[in-house]
Amino acid sequence: MVSTKSNEFRSGFVSVIGRPNAGKSTLLNHLLGQKVLIMSDKPQTTRNRIQCILTEERGQIIFLDTPGIHKPKHKLGEYMVGKAKESMREVDVILYMVDLSAEYGPGEEFIIEMLKQTRVPCVLVLNKVDLLASKEQLMRKIQQFSALVDFKAIVPVSAKTGENTDELLKVIFNQLSKGPMYYPEDEVTDQPERFIMAELVREKVLQLTHDEIPHSIAVVIEEVAEKKTLVKVRALIVVERDSQKGIVIGAGGKQLKEIGRLARMDIEALLGSPVFLELWVKVKKDWRNRMDSLRNYGYGKERD
Repeated sequence: MVSTKSNEFRSGFVSVIGRPNAGKSTLLNHLLGQKVLIMSDKPQTTRNRIQCILTEERGQIIFLDTPGIHKPKHKLGEYMVGKAKESMREVDVILYMVDLSAEYGPGEEFIIEMLKQTRVPCVLVLNKVDLLASKEQLMRKIQQFSALVDFKAIVPVSAKTGENTDELLKVIFNQLSKGPMYYPEDEVTDQPERFIMAELVREKVLQLTHDEIPHSIAVVIEEVAEKKTLVKVRALIVVERDSQKGIVIGAGGKQLKEIGRLARMDIEALLGSPVFLELWVKVKKDWRNRMDSLRNYGYGKERD
């Protein structure tokens, strides 16, 4: 059991921001030691601000995983960027993640301007260091970004392999003040199980449909019923066009069956129980630009 009586116990809130696909969710899953956030090689996978909780002897860090900051093209995009900006206002530390394999562009410039306007201490996290061909490349990136913002620290890491993430945690704890334990030590997220289950299904759709389905899908858990030997879960996959529905279902239902199989495995790991997962696919045209649909599918409002 973690004790908060130590005079050295530190705690605080840390916002994790960056361009889409910078590796924010991958990093947090690694730090937490379990899968809480969905991952995809497609940008803008994270849609809501999600609190992830890391508790150890040194203290407790509440990470706010945010949607990637990008130029929104629809109301869902506006909501996502709003959540990312909101997370920067009342935190103790900002982690700004940069993909070392990506070129510096307008997206990074936009975030840099945001950081210049905040008084919150900021740590630059240079991710995907394992993909660099030489240390000279890393040094050039460090020099480039350190000339733009007065970062409290610059930490190169690999979220995928875990390289240097221990050093990152050390840097974060050094920026936090002594404080209480905000959440029980066995909690790793503030989100309900239904939300996590919906995200796990959405992850499998993104993985298996590749570029055929853009970010026009939503997943809603309509029923969770505990039976004697298993948990029955019914989930609705929402798409915007009939053609997308056909892609998700696949020939003879093969694609949907595989989505269900992979999602069920992750949901069973989450719940610690056998699961019967039932999936349905529904077309809701242009749902990303309809406020009623956004609210129904968990966007545009705060969760209870």
